[in-house]
Amino acid sequence: MPVLVIGLGPAGLGQLPDSTRALLLDPAFKVVLRTIAHPAAAELSALRKVVTCDDLYDRAEDFEEVYAAIVERVLEYQAGEGVIYAVPGSPLVGEFAVADLRKRVPVEIIPSPSFLDATLSAVGYDPLDRGLRILDGHALPTPLLIDGPTIIAHLDQPLILADVVASLGRVVDESSEVTLVIDAGGDQERLLTTSIDSVDPRQAGLRTSIFMDPTPGGLAGVISVMARLRKDCPWDRAQTHESLVKNLLEETHELVDAIAAGAEGAILDELGDLLLQVLFHSEIATGFGVEDVAENLRQKLVRRHPHVFGSVIAGSPEEVKANWERIKEDERGHTPSSALDGVPAGMPALERAARLGRKAAAVGFDWPDPGPVFEKISEEVDELRAAVAAGDSEAVQAELGDLLFAVVNLARHLKLDPELALTRTIREFIRRFQEMEKAGSLDGLDLAQLDARWEAAKRSG
Repeated sequence: MPVLVIGLGPAGLGQLPDSTRALLLDPAFKVVLRTIAHPAAAELSALRKVVTCDDLYDRAEDFEEVYAAIVERVLEYQAGEGVIYAVPGSPLVGEFAVADLRKRVPVEIIPSPSFLDATLSAVGYDPLDRGLRILDGHALPTPLLIDGPTIIAHLDQPLILADVVASLGRVVDESSEVTLVIDAGGDQERLLTTSIDSVDPRQAGLRTSIFMDPTPGGLAGVISVMARLRKDCPWDRAQTHESLVKNLLEETHELVDAIAAGAEGAILDELGDLLLQVLFHSEIATGFGVEDVAENLRQKLVRRHPHVFGSVIAGSPEEVKANWERIKEDERGHTPSSALDGVPAGMPALERAARLGRKAAAVGFDWPDPGPVFEKISEEVDELRAAVAAGDSEAVQAELGDLLFAVVNLARHLKLDPELALTRTIREFIRRFQEMEKAGSLDGLDLAQLDARWEAAKRSG
């Protein structure tokens, strides 16, 4: 005999069909309730003997363990006689143990309206109007995209409701309205409409859900705003890929500055400005949009990480990098004419030098350790001195370039980013110099006095 799985609907036994109530009261069946904490379940337990699974929630470490234990309990009773497994709402909505049970034994589903039907009825929304997103408060997705009508269920504990509210506040305006739907479809049904930042976590409960239809926020919201700006703002409409190149470079450098400073707030802000450039260029393009950009990137990340998404083994960052470069070359569909191909000419000189050094090292053209690089730097310093002494300006420029290139190679051997190292030094130089200025005007001071100010500024930092 199959296991009968019966939905108890959103409220009391009185809302169930007569045939369903008759089955639930039939003494020929053992009734296992997922939980007694439901109007129909409580009423049924007063009319007949039932077995509940509430104790399993108390003993289990997580929900997966609960669902597995519920299935075993139902199967235990099914072995001896007919058994009914009764669940709140619909067996087909949010009942993960039912899904597991169907994989194990024959099951007959006797459906009932779910909490979704009752919630939609309570708030008066038709999901075919503009769609509907349904989320589990215990497992909000990342990223959290709230771009239309949304129901968030499973808000059974104050901590869960508080976490959900905090997550919502990060992706939509905290003043946005939400409606707490409590006891949907039941005798005590209540709707509490308030702003996100005013939700009281104490309203959490087994029959509490949130319905919201805010202005899109977070990633979905900024994409929507960018599309509106491109359409309605004269300046945004006038921009081209070419006109925005300077903005892209400026925002990139400002992000580098923020990273070098280790300022989390500034990094957050500058990442947003850089994201704006990605969205802007995607909006300008006529042959693709931001969704195409994102999907192209997703596919690339999957392809180039076969050690994560495939069967390739890569036990070190170096192996991962080698795989990445090999796959990258395969994607280009041609064999490079030089081992140095693929380094953009427009890249900042320090980073370009570092990339070229890494490519040369990949074919064995490199020093074995930092020691010889120090010797090379000393050699280049001597050659630069000689060029300066000779008054040969072209030779001075060439030797200075050689010295800088050798220093970049030293940074590579020391596993340091030369751009970040120099940026940090520049920032520290500015700080110390401004400390000198705070001590009084620098006009008229001789070098010894300036040096004294400098040493004092160094000690202050």
